[in-house]
Amino acid sequence: MKYALIAISAVAISFCSNAQLSFSDTQDKPVPVSPEPSTGLENIYVLRSSAGMTISFHTGEAVKWSRFGSNGAAYAEEIGVSESISLGSEDCGYVVETGGRSHYYWIVNYSNHRLQLNSITPAANQQDCSMTELDVDGSGDRIVCYTINGRGVEISRDLKLSYNTLAYDADNGTYSQTETVQTIPYIRPVITVDAPYCNTTFTLSGDRFLEEWKAGQTVESMPYSTVSVSAETTAEQTERDNDNEQTAAGASLGGSAPCEITFSAAITDAVSFHEWQLARNPEFDPIDDRYTQTDLTYTFREQGTVYVRFFAADASGQCEYFSPSYEVTIGESSLLCPNAFSPQSSPGVNDEWKVSYKSIISFDCHIFNRWGTEIFSFTDPSIGWDGKYKGKYVPAGTYYYVIKARGADGRDYKLSGDINIINAKNINESGPVTD
Repeated sequence: MKYALIAISAVAISFCSNAQLSFSDTQDKPVPVSPEPSTGLENIYVLRSSAGMTISFHTGEAVKWSRFGSNGAAYAEEIGVSESISLGSEDCGYVVETGGRSHYYWIVNYSNHRLQLNSITPAANQQDCSMTELDVDGSGDRIVCYTINGRGVEISRDLKLSYNTLAYDADNGTYSQTETVQTIPYIRPVITVDAPYCNTTFTLSGDRFLEEWKAGQTVESMPYSTVSVSAETTAEQTERDNDNEQTAAGASLGGSAPCEITFSAAITDAVSFHEWQLARNPEFDPIDDRYTQTDLTYTFREQGTVYVRFFAADASGQCEYFSPSYEVTIGESSLLCPNAFSPQSSPGVNDEWKVSYKSIISFDCHIFNRWGTEIFSFTDPSIGWDGKYKGKYVPAGTYYYVIKARGADGRDYKLSGDINIINAKNINESGPVTD
């Protein structure tokens, strides 16, 4: 459990209007640590050295002192009645009874827990691509105080372990270098951290008590070469705003073919090999297609579901990354033809002849008048015929279409039928349309 530091400007600390706890003059001020209310302690003090130091409680009334250890205040041993007492070398708690009230404190003698940082070294045999182990040469044991009920509570040294890694910036779609700072409560022979995604050095500094006394220590590792890999991927489908194309409601990726999707990947520094993998099997067994670029634009033309994922690895192949799979589903084809429209009659309403379609990957349509003259043809099913020939509206009457098309599901369409132009305005029906 960690406690926040409370800044002090004098050796004497006031706790109520008529009482003060104070320490004998010392160059290194005691560092107060604010305890949780559940400890029953009014405060915790860390002294650089308690040797030769006295502690006082000034109230103008008799003060009774008792000392307790890991058993709690219920087992406190009485020291005596006086304004001041001399501190021993051990860490212990004190009960101050005066004016009918008891006050509880814990005193830490830092000289019992001296920090010594000698070196920090990345472990030579790293096997886990997600974690990095750091060997620490030094000392700085766990500091513990005890509550009035005898419960041990850790006092964190707040050592700072800092190193660089890469963080993904979604706004820019790239990785950028950022500093990571991890708080270490005490020195352990091995510290485990998330593996960095870039080359870096590790710096260990502190602790917070030495820094308060202007004597902080710092050690830095030799340069570390990363092997860990990661990636961030996106998939963006090219949208079509065709009013006559049937779409699948709620479909995330896919729908009507041809469907164009751009897959993009941002990769970390250690990535040496990467590819987009496409498969019909969600387990990617087998993998049907592989593409080694980070940005892939792919057009899906066949009915069914295709699974797409990104794979990356370091140069040795020891560390690998697989992205979540993207599921692209193309629906079966459909092609329907209307038999009438009314150009000029009501602008914007049924004034073009258009097919209704889905997943049509090839299309060829020809329109003829009743004398067999071809008056319009097109190969894009999203467009339509506006009822014109050579820039002029044709007369009302019956026309004919012939369509050959192929669907994403392999279905071949050979369609023909009538097109009736009705309610046309200002059209001369005096004779056939000719060249």
